[in-house]
Amino acid sequence: MSELHTPHAGDDRAEDDDVVALLMRQHGDIRNLFDEVEATTGEERRDAFRRLVRLLAVHETAEEEVVHPFARRRLPGGEQVVEDRLAEERAAKETLAALDEMDTDDPEFMPRLRALRTDVQEHARAEERYEFTHIRRSTDVTGLATMAKAVKAAEAMAPTRPHPGVESGAKNVALGPVAALMDRTKDAVRRAMGGDG
Repeated sequence: MSELHTPHAGDDRAEDDDVVALLMRQHGDIRNLFDEVEATTGEERRDAFRRLVRLLAVHETAEEEVVHPFARRRLPGGEQVVEDRLAEERAAKETLAALDEMDTDDPEFMPRLRALRTDVQEHARAEERYEFTHIRRSTDVTGLATMAKAVKAAEAMAPTRPHPGVESGAKNVALGPVAALMDRTKDAVRRAMGGDG
């Protein structure tokens, strides 16, 4: 068992009633999981990578359903901002899908993972700069909380740590492929958004 413990969103038990703070914490979780994949080997690396794939899939789906529609409607030049983010997300998903087909012990895996990490971090910085700051400026507390509720519904679809009593990535695999996970995430987000009107 590794001594490496990845911090996760919600460990501080803070109220997640601000969508920007919640998404920023998820960006931190994603960075931590990249660190964990890079720092481990064998089965631990495979497990950390599965969790990274799931969190990235759920996080991007939540942003597509919650953040981007808001940005399109409310930001100056929002349409172009969203199109730029979607292009970055498509490229990252293609790389992620290719990595997902590889064994984590493949000599090509780590160089490709590091390239993905660079792209994901640049994408996150662009979101923080062009979308998140504007959301916080142009949304009231109720709006931030409603969007946070939807993102939390998405987050519940991809636990970033294995469930107690599950000794491997078997639980993650049992939950199905990434495409199905993204569909379930969209449904959960839409239910959460619809729940408050």
